[in-house]
Amino acid sequence: MISTNYITNPKRFRKILGIAGALLTLAFPFYVMLQSANRSIETEQSLCPFKLLTGFPCPGCGITKSLIFFYKGDVEKSLYYHLFGPLTFVFCLTAIIILSIELVTEKDYFQKVLYSKKIAYSLGIILAIYHLTRLIYFVSSNNMDDILRQSMWK
Repeated sequence: MISTNYITNPKRFRKILGIAGALLTLAFPFYVMLQSANRSIETEQSLCPFKLLTGFPCPGCGITKSLIFFYKGDVEKSLYYHLFGPLTFVFCLTAIIILSIELVTEKDYFQKVLYSKKIAYSLGIILAIYHLTRLIYFVSSNNMDDILRQSMWK
């Protein structure tokens, strides 16, 4: 008989979803990197729906390109595209390891850290400040025509 304990146990199911989300976050940029081996990823159109509609970057814009350059070993370009790209890699890798260990041992080691509201709010505030800084730089270095060219309303 097949066990469905992961469905009836919400903590276990949440850990499985966390591992799957972290793996997808790391795998998608790797897939894009492999598909664009013959092209320059720097000149490609953004996949962000917000940027396609408005021409302005969202707080997460650039993380995919940042991870691609991080995979290629170019940390400087990775940090240029998004400061949190390498941190996203480290966080996802750490989450996969910790959640996998917790699934195997059936113990909660870092529950308070991974689900801490203080840490989440702090990271949210840091991301908001970083995004506001990026927006100010973006608007000062692009005119309205350039911004519209970066959207689907070209």
